[in-house]
Amino acid sequence: MPRPFRFGVSLLTPASAAEWRTKCRRAEELGYDVLLVPDHLGMPAPFPALVAAAGATERLGLGTFVLNAGFWNPVLLAREVATTAALTGGRLEVGLGTGYVQAEHERAGLPFGSPRERVDQLRSTVEELLKADGPRVPLLIGGNGDRMLRLAAEHADIAAFAGARLTPGSTEGRLEPVTARDLDEQVSRYAELASGRGEPAERNLLIQIVAVTDDPRSALGPLLERRPELSLARALALPTVLVGTLEEVTGRVRGLRERYGFSYLTVLEPYMEAFAPVLAGLAGDR
Repeated sequence: MPRPFRFGVSLLTPASAAEWRTKCRRAEELGYDVLLVPDHLGMPAPFPALVAAAGATERLGLGTFVLNAGFWNPVLLAREVATTAALTGGRLEVGLGTGYVQAEHERAGLPFGSPRERVDQLRSTVEELLKADGPRVPLLIGGNGDRMLRLAAEHADIAAFAGARLTPGSTEGRLEPVTARDLDEQVSRYAELASGRGEPAERNLLIQIVAVTDDPRSALGPLLERRPELSLARALALPTVLVGTLEEVTGRVRGLRERYGFSYLTVLEPYMEAFAPVLAGLAGDR
């Protein structure tokens, strides 16, 4: 039997206390399973935002999506995680990644390091969290490279795939989408590395664009302008693009689970309302 769907929304925009509570309650009303907060400068600080979200909601899971390991001392992060897990009533999952925006590290006065150094830092962080006292908090590990996939295969309760890669030479974190074939290779490699696990990990995909519409060209206009090499058909075929009629989009979501094993999908805050009809349409699959 396929794993039941879970759906998360990543809240990106800072807000006042009242506005934040309203957004969190709205996510719960719409039927999301998990409320997530990223770890980028200019966006909400993850842990206080999640504690506030717990106070505003009743059933939502809460998570980081994802912490930039390079921003954190592993021992101090373990303390933050333990306290946040306690204050949120055990609703916390911790998402971790290496970080990919060099400019943020420079602004914070922190070393960015080589890809190998960033993965080493993440591994140290994972090991520290795993040996911490207290109840085990589920770990989500996100990344594309072979060492990242190996780390996720070894330790992740949730293996996350971005469906995008860093544009070569970008220090500002500009991403470009990966094709379905590229994602096939990443997921196949992960499955190979994780083949010895007793309990399969949940698999997550971050969705970049959502529109329930019968005019996909208009919905994808900004993407097609930014990526002139993409035809409309190629854009619609990207795994992280969910654009079409409600029937087409729900079919695409089911297809992502069938093809890649993605039962946990995350949408970005600008698409929180747009994805709501899809949540309702997939109620029987959850």
